Amino acid sequence: MYTNKVIPKVILPEVEKALSFYPELKDVPITFQFKKSIKKSTMQAQPKYKSFFMPKHKREYIILISNKFHIEQEEYKITDMDKDVLTGWIGHELGHVMDYKDRSTFGMLIFGLKYLFSSAHIQEVERAADTYAVQHGMHKYILATKDFILNNTHISAAYKARIKRLYMSPEEIMELVNTLGAKKTEEEVDKELEKSAL
Repeated sequence: MYTNKVIPKVILPEVEKALSFYPELKDVPITFQFKKSIKKSTMQAQPKYKSFFMPKHKREYIILISNKFHIEQEEYKITDMDKDVLTGWIGHELGHVMDYKDRSTFGMLIFGLKYLFSSAHIQEVERAADTYAVQHGMHKYILATKDFILNNTHISAAYKARIKRLYMSPEEIMELVNTLGAKKTEEEVDKELEKSAL
């Protein structure tokens, strides 16, 4: 159940699955668009240029997706990816949209400049997108994406080291899942105590 989305039919099931975890994005305008290649990336989420200077509640977003992408010497066609891996990748990009949607125009300008010139900021941004995805229940899919990269024998140690440096590790994801589960349990206990006090 969503509005204001443009989604290629070939990835519709995976996009719909990922969107189902983000009810806050139900009415946010997002276009999913294939591109021949994306520099240093497989997917890229960003505000649409025409809406960048609009109020944040009117901002529109685009998620660019490479038709094919290379990791070291291996070429992959995005539509041939395992469904869980692709859903996880899309879920990560939607995490970026979550990170962007409440920022002011000035905030987005500063954000963009820092992303261009600060590797520490890139790490912060990518880990934030992973965190949003896990907080929204997508850990299974995020872990599938990481497993595809980190346990792929065709991918070099250097590329894997970059992923480990910039993104959350599987261990960190499971730690966050356990923390969120414990927090939920505590909230449920508090609600029960409130009910018993009435």
